[in-house]
Amino acid sequence: MKSITAFFHEPLGLAYHGGALLYALAAYSFGIWGLLQPSLWLNALAVLVWGHGMTIAAYLIHEAAHNTVFRNNAHNARFGALLGWLTGSCYGTFEDIRYKHFRHHMDNDDSVWFLYEELFARRPGLLKLIKVLEWAWIPAHELLMHGLLMISAFVIPERREQRLRQTLIVALRGALFLSVLWLWPKVAVGYLLAYMVMLHVLRFMDAIQHDYGANPTLFDKQAPSRFGGRKTEQLHTFSNPISFRYDLPNWLVLNFGFHNAHHKRPTVPWYRLPAYYREQISADPASVIPLRQQLRMYARHRVYRVDHRGGPFDDLQDLQQHAYLEAGRRGQLYGGNAVSFLTPF
Repeated sequence: MKSITAFFHEPLGLAYHGGALLYALAAYSFGIWGLLQPSLWLNALAVLVWGHGMTIAAYLIHEAAHNTVFRNNAHNARFGALLGWLTGSCYGTFEDIRYKHFRHHMDNDDSVWFLYEELFARRPGLLKLIKVLEWAWIPAHELLMHGLLMISAFVIPERREQRLRQTLIVALRGALFLSVLWLWPKVAVGYLLAYMVMLHVLRFMDAIQHDYGANPTLFDKQAPSRFGGRKTEQLHTFSNPISFRYDLPNWLVLNFGFHNAHHKRPTVPWYRLPAYYREQISADPASVIPLRQQLRMYARHRVYRVDHRGGPFDDLQDLQQHAYLEAGRRGQLYGGNAVSFLTPF
């Protein structure tokens, strides 16, 4: 009889991926239980834990998209699709996520279908509302993208065949949410808050990992890369771990901050990325953007980056890599929004 470890990308995956999955499920369960309790402190903790459980589930979807969980690609696809129900990304398909993310790696670009700048130009009132909400720390820009994901089959011509599937999922999840809202309103509100926690964490990690803007070429397979493809990938990729000295804090985001290592070899599973970074990229702490500056940039520019068109350091194709890195180390970057792998368009 085949050992269960034989199904995994590598034997250690059972412990690491399995542990991450168990934590995500436990956090999800604790969130629901905690919000049913009378204690406000426990309610607040439940929201944070629930949001973090969703975050871990999201990064496991990323692992599945790179086929680093199981040996069989079909098993990775099923795993990623199931996790989509925990993260609210199930309105689109897992293959959509995998395809767009592969384009991101192969093109060395942010290949998209939807340019939110064009929507904002047509709807200045919407832009103003989003900026007000972002000032209040509500991740409205990301909520816009996830809202669009819920109707993507009806607005993206290339995905019209998904309309029935999407309609059924929206109806099912909508009915479930309304039922929870009726029976346990605090749990429903807590879910929304936890979901926003996840969006903040995902966006915080994504914001400064690349120096290019969106390129509307997602469904154009012949479009040339603006940045030279894989051969120049490292020049446009930057790392922002929570801690460079200590590995354990980075487990909070499954080591996603070691982004240069991930882009150098996308099939390295999350639990090997810190060591791979130090071996293949750099053992120098000055090679990453410190957490303090990441937090400073994320908070200071949360409104400006909604529709910024580039500044002295962002989105400039001819900027040298070391200049971008040093700008990040000094807290001078603005970062970007709406680039989550959970919204594949």
